[in-house]
Amino acid sequence: MKYFSLSQQRILLVLALFLLGIFYLKFHHQSPPLPEAVINEFVVEIVGEVRKPGVYIFQHSPTLKEMLDKAGGLKEPGVFDKDSLSEPLKTGALLNVQKESQQEVRIKIETMDANKLLVFNIPLDLNRVSAEDLCLLPEIGESLAREIIAYRERRKGFRSVEELKNVKGIGEKKYQSLKSFFTVGS
Repeated sequence: MKYFSLSQQRILLVLALFLLGIFYLKFHHQSPPLPEAVINEFVVEIVGEVRKPGVYIFQHSPTLKEMLDKAGGLKEPGVFDKDSLSEPLKTGALLNVQKESQQEVRIKIETMDANKLLVFNIPLDLNRVSAEDLCLLPEIGESLAREIIAYRERRKGFRSVEELKNVKGIGEKKYQSLKSFFTVGS
C-alpha cells in the first residue's frame, strides 16, 4: 500500500480547504435577496344583484364603474346615480347592490366582514370592530375583547392605535404583536 508524500498531503489539504470555502460561500453566506417591489393591492367585495358576485383584487384603487364591470354588470337593467360611478373605492369595501323598485338600483358601500379583512391583511377599525370580531385575533379572548370595547365606550372611541396600551390586559409586548391588526378610521 502506497501513501501520499508530505508535499502531496499539503496540496490535498489546501484543495480540501478551498472546496470547503466554496461550499461555505455558496450555501451559508448567501447575499440577501433583493427586495421585491411593494405592490399595493386593493381588495373589494361585491354582492347582490350582479352577475358575478365575489371578492376582487386590483392593483389600483378601483372606481365603482370598474367594480361593476369586473362583476359582470347588473343581473337586470336598472337605473342608479351615474355621478357616483367615478368614485374611488377603498380597500376592504363591500358593495351591496340591491333593486329598490322595478328599475331603480341602490348601491350601498359598507365594510367587508372582519374575517375577510383579516384574510387579506386589512386592518380592523378599532372604533367599529365588535367583541366577536376581536376574538378572531390571536391573543384576544372574550374578556380582553370586552375590556377593549368598554375602554372604547368610556373614551367615546379610540384616537390612535397606540391607545390600546391603556386597555387593562394589554402590555407593551402584546401591543407590539397586535398593533398591525388595527387602524383608527377618520
